[in-house]
Amino acid sequence: RAGSVAVRLLDDFEGVLQADGYSGYSAVCTANSITRIGCWDHTRRKFVEADKSADSKAKAKKGTVSKTDVALSYIRKLYRVESNIADKTDEERLKARQEISVPILNEFKQWLDKNAGKVMKGGALKKAIDYTLNQWSYLIGYCERGDLMISNIMAENAIRPFAIGRKNWLFADTRKGAEASAACYSLIETAKANNLDPQAYIKHILDHIAVADTLEKLEALLPWNVELG
Repeated sequence: RAGSVAVRLLDDFEGVLQADGYSGYSAVCTANSITRIGCWDHTRRKFVEADKSADSKAKAKKGTVSKTDVALSYIRKLYRVESNIADKTDEERLKARQEISVPILNEFKQWLDKNAGKVMKGGALKKAIDYTLNQWSYLIGYCERGDLMISNIMAENAIRPFAIGRKNWLFADTRKGAEASAACYSLIETAKANNLDPQAYIKHILDHIAVADTLEKLEALLPWNVELG
């Protein structure tokens, strides 16, 4: 979680970084002119937690809707747009986001500004609202392009098996074990992301790595450079 790790990992990176509100990314993104966008799954999660918390039970008076319900309703609208345009081209997605999502975002921002000072300080809802406002410039970034996603849930889903299982894997209780498992998982998940069968890809690596005696030959074994018959 150290900021120095983010700097090391992203030092020569160019492109778009999509992540939660972790402050460790700020310095390297600024220094390297990396485009940073936020993740609406992380934001939604905070409002879901607020809805389950004790202070949200001050839900509203009978016959009215709670503030957490209102916030989650806005977020559901944003996701509904994404669901409807999932199979569209990048140009079509950008057009839909500008025409449909941006007005929803503008309305949501006005609601957040209006209600930020009306909720209990220190409460889960206050934290959710403050987080959303603090991350706002990143959260709206996906609407600037058609090829970006509303959240980084695909990356989270890719690492979930590792995150859930790591406490049970004894070989990962040392630094070398953790590094070895991270390398294996990176190869397997990247193979999946490039539409390769992981087992066939690992076999391909084992069949060819013994003669990969140059950097070019090693790079040829990376998932995005491999075509399996």
